[in-house]
Amino acid sequence: MTFGFLSHLDLNLWLFRLPIMQELVRQRHTVYAICPPGEKSDDFTRHGITHISYDISRSSLNPIKELQAIRNIYTAIQPLNLDILHTFTAKPNIYGTLAGKLAKIPRIINLVEGLGSFYLENDLKSRIVRTVIEFFYTQIFKLSDTVMFVNHDDPAYLISKSIVSPKKVFIMKGVGIDTNEWKPLPKEDEWIRVTMIARALKHKGVIEFIDAATILGKKYPEISFQYVGSPDEGNRFSITEEFMKAQSSINYLGQQNNIRHILSQSTVFVLPSYREGLPRTSMEAASMGLPIVTADVVGCRETIDQGITGFLIPPQNAQVLAETIEILIINPLLREKMGKAGREKAIREFDIRAIIEKHFEVYGLKYVH
Repeated sequence: MTFGFLSHLDLNLWLFRLPIMQELVRQRHTVYAICPPGEKSDDFTRHGITHISYDISRSSLNPIKELQAIRNIYTAIQPLNLDILHTFTAKPNIYGTLAGKLAKIPRIINLVEGLGSFYLENDLKSRIVRTVIEFFYTQIFKLSDTVMFVNHDDPAYLISKSIVSPKKVFIMKGVGIDTNEWKPLPKEDEWIRVTMIARALKHKGVIEFIDAATILGKKYPEISFQYVGSPDEGNRFSITEEFMKAQSSINYLGQQNNIRHILSQSTVFVLPSYREGLPRTSMEAASMGLPIVTADVVGCRETIDQGITGFLIPPQNAQVLAETIEILIINPLLREKMGKAGREKAIREFDIRAIIEKHFEVYGLKYVH
């Protein structure tokens, strides 16, 4: 069979789809990575994957440019004789489905990893964008064959608004991680480190983490609260690097590439986000045996078992966040028990082999581990 993986960003395919694409190649299927050129687009070749380029503007809302983007995708995919076109993120889902239908591709599969920050605010712009997204998704999901989701709340919402048919919905637990790679490692010292990893955005619960660190820092000055992640330039909800560096209650590490080592030396993982698709960082932390404190919101709640692998707390509540982190600070046996249970959950639900198997199920293929 011939597969096309369509995204607006090469890194999206490289970081989150590569193991699935590699497995298809291993089973002697033809695989195309269809995305604009980027830092990783040339690297697909050494994995037996052919890169096909097209042009698209990630941020443009100009109708003429958007129609041109659909034409660009059609021009890229039409000669490939694809059996399956798998699209990722909003614009490729919408434009790719239209182009795929024009190219007469037999099966089109969309993946919706989350509904995004416009579902967290109720200002005029957010309401308008939500309306536009839902209008297009209503039309597109009628054309595609399967719509994959990474949590249960997003499809439930779209089904309730008759945007997607329940018959087309397929749910899996995120994009998958290699639990053999993300595994507990020996601690280099006895320090207690409470770690948050996320883009520096308001909706990630950054301020709540800082406030909780301020509260607990007065009582436990020996504990390190460290934040890993950088601002997202151009995002209206981004928090500046100057602000992050000025916070005395946290150790701001900025963008880091050694996430596995940072998690291996952490004691508790925290993600008080307001909404997620299914956060990869929480899956990685669980796989490395860390207890997790996260918000009881879409996406986040599916990464832990309440009271077993960690704690769910109300969103936007720094005081409860601090109190919950403190429970884990003063209970080493509970930390160990929850960390072990989290590791077991990660192997059972988040391992990349389970996710590949889910994809193959959608594709109508058999996956042999």
